[in-house]
Amino acid sequence: MEKGKKVKQKKDKETVVEDGDGDCWWWIVEKGTAATFFIIALYASLVRVAVSYHPYSGAGKPQKFGDFEAQRHWMEITLNLPIKEWYRNSTSNDLSYWGLDYPPLTAYQSFIHGLFLRFFHPDSVSLFTSRGHESYLGKLLMRWTVLSSDALIFFPAVLYFVIVYYNQLSRCRKSDIAWHIAFILLNPCLILIDHGHFQYNCISLGLTIGAVAAILTGKDLVASFLYCLALNHKQMSAYFAPAFFSYLLGKCLRRKHPLIEVSKLGLVVLGTFAAVWWPYLYPLDSILEVLSRLTPFERGIYEDYVANFWCTSSILIKWKRVLTTQSLKLLSFTATILTCLPSMIQQIKSPSPQGFLYGLLNSSFSFYLFSFQVHEKSILLPLLPASLLAVEEPFLFRWFMQFAMLSMFPLMRRDELVLAYVSLLALFVLIFNAPGQQTQHKIRENNCFTGIAIMYLPILCCFFILHIVYLTVRPPDKYPFLFEAVIMLLCFSQFILITLCTNLKQWTLKKPVKSEEMKKKLI
Repeated sequence: MEKGKKVKQKKDKETVVEDGDGDCWWWIVEKGTAATFFIIALYASLVRVAVSYHPYSGAGKPQKFGDFEAQRHWMEITLNLPIKEWYRNSTSNDLSYWGLDYPPLTAYQSFIHGLFLRFFHPDSVSLFTSRGHESYLGKLLMRWTVLSSDALIFFPAVLYFVIVYYNQLSRCRKSDIAWHIAFILLNPCLILIDHGHFQYNCISLGLTIGAVAAILTGKDLVASFLYCLALNHKQMSAYFAPAFFSYLLGKCLRRKHPLIEVSKLGLVVLGTFAAVWWPYLYPLDSILEVLSRLTPFERGIYEDYVANFWCTSSILIKWKRVLTTQSLKLLSFTATILTCLPSMIQQIKSPSPQGFLYGLLNSSFSFYLFSFQVHEKSILLPLLPASLLAVEEPFLFRWFMQFAMLSMFPLMRRDELVLAYVSLLALFVLIFNAPGQQTQHKIRENNCFTGIAIMYLPILCCFFILHIVYLTVRPPDKYPFLFEAVIMLLCFSQFILITLCTNLKQWTLKKPVKSEEMKKKLI
């Protein structure tokens, strides 16, 4: 046995390798998973607090300010108007001024957070007079609502996933568990968007992680319930729908009574949606008002400079001029479904927990790259399954995270979050290259992406050069968005390579061995 390592047998199934003094994580992991999680979660909370001291979207920029004002305004509306009027344009609710454009669960969340703000600082959510409210106490309370959402939803969901995920592995190192927790909780993109820019992605992503953990434990009905809640909090959670659908359908088709299994899942889905949408189910006009707010097709097929197919190809083809909005909707829908199909077919044919995780990554990438109305912040969705696969695919995770960060850099500069961005990027690099993990990374990286790794170094040089150029060099007057376009092109090219690799990897996974076949082998 190697020096500095001990091997414990647990239940004759699981082998846990304890890390020796050469590993920087040993002092954290020696007390067990729960204590490890608590220590890292405490540090992650402090990092979030530090980022929240930086500016937010639209800080001090009237007339409409930014996402911070949008979230505060939704609290104002939900507190002061009847529930039927939350999505309805009126003299009291001008939808052109940050009207609600997320599903009802976001509205209920805004109402609860609004009660918190009204208790401590009523002026910050008073109807009409609170528009553009930016007092110190108001900003502090708003920041606390995001921190509490992390603590109550995202952090527990991550703990649930980690316990479930590592209970299923045949062999793991304790330091891998700590490393994995650190990367999920210290996701730099999520922290920058939620605690810098200002949003509540931690809620929908936390519910999705909970659904994934439930899938891994075989609790499909619980998973369906949690995923439906995520979908009813942010419609962008639909990025994961093909993966959930194909995996659950594949499992149902292998059961003794597939129709009964599908019916049970359908009842959970319908029941969850009915409960969330209950105030808007009657009359029909009410539900149509909400649905019209959730599908803002008038904004165009993409926003700003997002690293997806439509924005990148618009350099050559001016989609908004060549095609009507209706044609673009059909074209983007078709492209999204077609690129999702390989991953879905694989899971319907051979559903497995590992294949499901890759399916989440591949379906969310398809939506990010080809769906209608994508913006920079949507990269958080494919980043979630990538972080869940971080220990298994460290090279992919590092590669993806760095270019996801770069794709958000112009947004971070507009929000004056460059210092927070650089700090979190440095923290990511430090944790990824922590002593004791480098050997493990090399072992896993040699197993896949070998050819791509060869060209990783020159691309990484471009990554750093673009940051410096974007901050220090003024673009030509004729092409004021030249650097944004270059960043977009580089990131898009990397995202395409990653999704091709992960689709290939999903199809080359080993088929799960059925329990009957396992028993025959043992006999």
